[in-house]
Amino acid sequence: MKALQKELIIIGAGPIGMACAIEAKKKGIDYLVLEKGTLVNSIYNYPQNMTFFSTSDRLEIGEIPFISHNPKPTRAEALEYYRRVASAWELKINLYEGVTALEKRGEHFSIETDKNQYQCNNIVLSTGFYDLPYLLNIPGEELPKVTHYYKEPHPYFGMDIVVVGAANSAVDVALETYRKGAKSVTLVIREKEVGKNVKYWARPDIVNRIEEGSIKAYFNAELTAITPDKVSIRTAEGVVEMKNDFVLAMTGYQPNFSLMESLGVVFQEDEYKTPIYNPTTMEPSQKGVYLAGVVCGGLKTNKWFIENSRAHAAQIIEAITQA
Repeated sequence: MKALQKELIIIGAGPIGMACAIEAKKKGIDYLVLEKGTLVNSIYNYPQNMTFFSTSDRLEIGEIPFISHNPKPTRAEALEYYRRVASAWELKINLYEGVTALEKRGEHFSIETDKNQYQCNNIVLSTGFYDLPYLLNIPGEELPKVTHYYKEPHPYFGMDIVVVGAANSAVDVALETYRKGAKSVTLVIREKEVGKNVKYWARPDIVNRIEEGSIKAYFNAELTAITPDKVSIRTAEGVVEMKNDFVLAMTGYQPNFSLMESLGVVFQEDEYKTPIYNPTTMEPSQKGVYLAGVVCGGLKTNKWFIENSRAHAAQIIEAITQA
């Protein structure tokens, strides 16, 4: 199969990948976006009733207004908005086409997907972090009752559920399943308290529900084993075994480090495995490779968001045109 030639390949069709495509189109660069899932796949995988922390204007790209019916936009409104952006700009995006291999060959990059082969001069990695969850690495994690993603509360009506985590996702899941009729909701939290960075309107709610006993919480604790009908929890007082129907492991997610490593990206020797890059051009040590969005923070996934990484698109395209 003959490789298709492009000046720029953008991997990831999230808001920042789309912003890069818009800037490339403005400059007349021959680009293509490759996305292994659907458009803005990470947002699509958010819980159905999720509300953004930011206002809609801070999520805008491509000079297209994002009008929300609420003070803070919902997942459904965001999906509608980014569909509208992709259509208005007629962005060249290949959906459901995952990258299987890529490497530097001389002055060019060779990219293989599950559908095609490409050759390009420049690559933007804007893959986000939502596709690779942190695993519990305990017996029983592979059981069908365990999930690292949450969509809606209905399947958990009348069920005994365990929620693992102390950040926004875990708190949202615990509160919603409790209010929508779960038989029992138990939080398993490694830390001594609910996360300080939890949304300001949700943290008092979860704390109050725990204090009144509506939601059970084990602090300084961790899940150690899962079976079809129960779980084991290590606590300061010893191991607790309890009846259980579902485990929702809201343990966070991580960037695709293997993809970055295959392109020669070098990382800082810190706890976050932060990529080393030029903050002006967003270019790491490998010439022609650019990082955009959440991937720039490594494991520190609370540093970069749509709001503060939209600027990466203009920086990258300016660097490409000046190279």
